[in-house]
Amino acid sequence: MRIRILSAAVCLAALMPSSVSRAGDDLHSRLDRLDAELRQQGEIIREQQKIIQALKEELNRQQTRELTQPKQETQAPAATAKATGFFGGNVLTNPNVGLVLDTFAYTSNLEDDELENRGIAGFTTSGLEPRQGFNLRAAELFIFAPVDPYFNLYANLPITEDGVELEEVYAVTTALPAGLQVKGGKFKSNFSRLDAQHPHVWDFYDIALPYRAFLGDEGLGGEKGVQLTCLPAWPVYTQFGVEVLQGENDLLFGADGASGPHAYSLFVKNSMDITDNSTLYFGPSVLFGKTRTTGIVDGEEFAGDSALYGLEGVWKWKPDSRQGFTLQSEYLYLDQHGDLTDETTALSDSLRRGQDGFYVQGMYQLGRWRFGARYDMLELFADRFELAGEEQELGETPWRASTALEFNLSEFTRLRFQFTHDRSGRDDRSNNEGVLQLLFGIGAHAAHSF
Repeated sequence: MRIRILSAAVCLAALMPSSVSRAGDDLHSRLDRLDAELRQQGEIIREQQKIIQALKEELNRQQTRELTQPKQETQAPAATAKATGFFGGNVLTNPNVGLVLDTFAYTSNLEDDELENRGIAGFTTSGLEPRQGFNLRAAELFIFAPVDPYFNLYANLPITEDGVELEEVYAVTTALPAGLQVKGGKFKSNFSRLDAQHPHVWDFYDIALPYRAFLGDEGLGGEKGVQLTCLPAWPVYTQFGVEVLQGENDLLFGADGASGPHAYSLFVKNSMDITDNSTLYFGPSVLFGKTRTTGIVDGEEFAGDSALYGLEGVWKWKPDSRQGFTLQSEYLYLDQHGDLTDETTALSDSLRRGQDGFYVQGMYQLGRWRFGARYDMLELFADRFELAGEEQELGETPWRASTALEFNLSEFTRLRFQFTHDRSGRDDRSNNEGVLQLLFGIGAHAAHSF
């Protein structure tokens, strides 16, 4: 028995070094595997951190494209957005094609030839375009889509009875750092609020009187050029912008104002929440450049320098989806000096203008109904029109008053009735206008700015 126990002990002693060695080997292998797994997990964490940082940068770039704080509607569409209607809502997915029909019936106490010749002395020789009866402003075709991770492409082609116009076609960057964004092509300037909007977005069927006097019936219109904006990461929404434009607007600049680009704009847009349900949006701007135009005085051409200064303000109150109120106003001041040349005699006289204008309007929404009023006038503070150093007597102060009532059957259909008492002709005659406007939209359409 003792011999068996001794033999077993000897065998166990002989096996122990081999077992300890194998255990040590297993421990080293486990440690090596754990170390390798930790290194792999570290790589995964670093990759995830890169993805998180990229998502944060993308979110910041999207914020730079907003025209107001994140709760407001965005200006540029994101590829993941959902489709909605024409008169507000979120932006859409790629591809995006839409059409807006803008048509209206018009009546006035004036005859068509009187409307056609109803300019504003000292401001514009252009009369009013609408005619008694049925009118078609345009069928606007919208096309927009992401090109790649770096650009979005937009196009707006109004189709009228005279043909197809390329009003806007431009590319916008989506991936620049530090809140920067570049727009290039042909686009509507962000110089002022109404100028950046298409006519079907306006709260009234026609543009405010100061725009008609200084820029024309649709504002500056589509201009070829480039725009740079910056939206710094400040507590209060503040956007800075600069534009270099070709300057083809017939009234303010003219295609022959100078060789090459000869119009420039600078603007600042600010926005802040006043209460939980209301937001204030405001900012100054200036639009300046060389001018050559025949649109100021009949039979005479003006050549010189122009600067149009603007100040805009919008207050929106929106307690819920069924009701809201918007108060909006803009002030424009024109400083212009140069020579006025008679096209028949070629005789020239110096011309110096210092004129202004403003409008204020309010719009209240209750369910599908909206109703509001607008008052606009020229020569509020400034009425300087000096020809050869002598002040000219141009007539009565131009002004208008309008009311509007609209019903939105859906996000795609809008009916609007507007009445305007117009005393902008500088004579004793009033133009009492009645307009029944119908707007229909089909397809996709980007959200409107704040």
